[in-house]
Amino acid sequence: MNLKILAKELNLSFSTVSKALRDSHEISPATKQRVLEKAKELNYQVNPLASNFRKQKSKTIAVIIPEVVNDFFGPVINGIESIAQEKGYHVLIYLTHDSMQKELEISKLLQNGRVDGIMISLASQTSNTDHLNILKEKEIPLVFFDRIASQVGTPVVITDDYHCGFIATEHLITNGCKRIAFLTISENLSISNDRKNGYLDALKANNIKHDQSLIRFCNEDDISNKDNIKSLFSSNVQPDGIFASVEKLAVATYQICEELALNIPKDVKVITFSNSYMAALLNPPLSTITHPAFEMGRESATILFKLIEKKGLNRIPEKTVLKSNLIIRASSVR
Repeated sequence: MNLKILAKELNLSFSTVSKALRDSHEISPATKQRVLEKAKELNYQVNPLASNFRKQKSKTIAVIIPEVVNDFFGPVINGIESIAQEKGYHVLIYLTHDSMQKELEISKLLQNGRVDGIMISLASQTSNTDHLNILKEKEIPLVFFDRIASQVGTPVVITDDYHCGFIATEHLITNGCKRIAFLTISENLSISNDRKNGYLDALKANNIKHDQSLIRFCNEDDISNKDNIKSLFSSNVQPDGIFASVEKLAVATYQICEELALNIPKDVKVITFSNSYMAALLNPPLSTITHPAFEMGRESATILFKLIEKKGLNRIPEKTVLKSNLIIRASSVR
């Protein structure tokens, strides 16, 4: 069933039926009612995509994220969806798998106006943002969240990663740690660098000289990450505290400690950034910095729709910072 057949069944013009379905003031209430009843009888479904193309709106937004096997991005997407549904929009999810090349390919795909706006959290490999500058130059509404590129000059929604890095490190120091290792996944990402700077400043504020060998850059390969962490405990400066910038590195630390018969928290204390409910179920329960993921999704989407609708543009902040929570559990206390 399509519009042309529906018009023929009603013995009305294509234009009249189309306007009636769009509740146009040009069509009488009696005709609108007749059209709606016949449409229901024949199970006619409006094609929103075709209708939106005629209006030059796709009613679709894109969300580009590095991964889905992550307890942070799931709630973020739920937050985005909650706003998109209110606006009558569809959400397309694109995965970069932390690859800059994949991110570039997706951005090229979206340059043709197939979506009305884009939200993105950068891939860990992204070291150049020219492809994202092109999106801005094409005036495609763009919002960064969590993993941002502030140099592109579009709104960003983040948490205070520097502050969180500071308080996580200071928490370990308060609980007796003096040789704290910092595990991170990227030298490119702003969140990694902000967390590392918070870690370094907390050491400095507590008169602890930092040892570069205790800062370890890991990657997407679990085996090499475990080898990297294992080498920490066989070095001359064996850590008594581990600050993991992402949860998977904390989990790898647990595995290595079990392999080496090291007790958490007696021999080494552990804290990480995590939104996973599993953190509380580990043995011992894992101390975390927990981000407001759902709220980040809602806030990012709210800002994006202001850009799409061109409403309140002068009131949109360049940077929105949300508060995170330190959740202390047994893995990091005396």
